[in-house]
Amino acid sequence: MSTVKIHPSALVNPNAKLGEGSIIGPFCIVGEKVELGAGVELVSHVVVEGNTKIGSNTKILPFASIGHEPQDLKYHGEDSWLTIGENCTIRESVTINPGTTGGGMKTVIGDNCLFMANSHVAHDCLVGNNVVLANYVGIAGHAVIEDFVTFGGICVVYQFVHVGAHAFVGAHSMVDGDVIPYGMAVGNRAKLGGLNLVGLKRRKFDREEIHALRTAYRMIFSSAGTLRERINDASEMFQDSTLVQDVVGFLREAKGRTICQPRNGSNGH
Repeated sequence: MSTVKIHPSALVNPNAKLGEGSIIGPFCIVGEKVELGAGVELVSHVVVEGNTKIGSNTKILPFASIGHEPQDLKYHGEDSWLTIGENCTIRESVTINPGTTGGGMKTVIGDNCLFMANSHVAHDCLVGNNVVLANYVGIAGHAVIEDFVTFGGICVVYQFVHVGAHAFVGAHSMVDGDVIPYGMAVGNRAKLGGLNLVGLKRRKFDREEIHALRTAYRMIFSSAGTLRERINDASEMFQDSTLVQDVVGFLREAKGRTICQPRNGSNGH
């Protein structure tokens, strides 16, 4: 016997796939190609459309719009995808759009993410696990957000920007350059204010690893030599440091892209 619960006022297409224990609350709409995992809850007034797959135990609160066509003038009705992971919480009035032909046809959200009220993830974005978007955060198309990134309220991330793992972006920031892993960016336009030391300590990173990262940060963003030379020096000096090598690899892969730089006087504290 099915354990799916559908409120009488909800409109659920008979071709939609609903996992065991899923709950479809009052006035929700679930489209034909939607797939909900076990235990997914749509609280009320939630609309899920398109080729959208939502992982188990994700909870979506009222007035969220999930899987509707992208806000992209280049979109012409292509049958693209949106995938949302497990154990996510998507709060009131959040909007998340699927992909487009110009960006790989898919938007992907990882597991254990929290998207607070009125936040937005645009087409073709790749968002990792354990990401937090505070209220009114807007992620533009084609952005890549790695694991454990936290955004303060009312942030904007420019299209194609890459934010590295464990970074923190402060409230009211406009990010138009890539943010290194473990970095802390703030401002309009955002600048590095050092490293996300609070986040590193909360996640119990090794103290010696953090010390090495701080030293490498100062080296990479000093004024001596070229950036490429400083990256190579840090890579050689800290060959055994996973955190430093994460930053080095991130910067090397940027290949000429704009990198969020420290503001004057920032030294990693």
